[in-house]
Amino acid sequence: MPTGVALRDVREQLFDAADRILLTAGPHALTSRAVTTEAGCAKGVLHRHFADFDAFLADYVLDRVQRMDREAARLTEMAGAGTVVANVADALTALFGSVAVAIVALVTFRDELRARLRETWPAGVPVLTEGAIMLASYLEDERARGRIAADADPDTLGAILIGTGHLLFADRTGTPPAPDAVLDMVRKIVPS
Repeated sequence: MPTGVALRDVREQLFDAADRILLTAGPHALTSRAVTTEAGCAKGVLHRHFADFDAFLADYVLDRVQRMDREAARLTEMAGAGTVVANVADALTALFGSVAVAIVALVTFRDELRARLRETWPAGVPVLTEGAIMLASYLEDERARGRIAADADPDTLGAILIGTGHLLFADRTGTPPAPDAVLDMVRKIVPS
């Protein structure tokens, strides 16, 4: 007699369940039992695929960072088109409108997760660090096109935009900032 439902992509199913829990209940609710219940599988499934729950969480965070590659590619394609301010504001809204804000809280919430991430990620919170790198790369392209000030420092601007954007979007349970607020913030930071 079968003991459960066949799982096609166990990792992705578990990661998607973690997304839903983080977005609806926050990092304090993210437990191995909550993830497997949300994913519709037995608790042992998670432990067959990951050494322990913190290993699962570290892989989950790094997987979500890798998903940012699509947004980075889209932003790179926007270089030279539209306005720099609108492109950056859209990228920040997409980033912080995703599970990223909840992941930042998760990484802050769990000491063991931070320790595991340090094994493969040198510094910072992976989602924020990768976002800053993505914005810096885009701003470098725009500086080369003459669309932002020639003396602008894309790396510094990327870090400032991520930090300030995180502050704008940090209250994941409240109303997200209005598009005009995001545009205004970017306009004040990015030198034209």
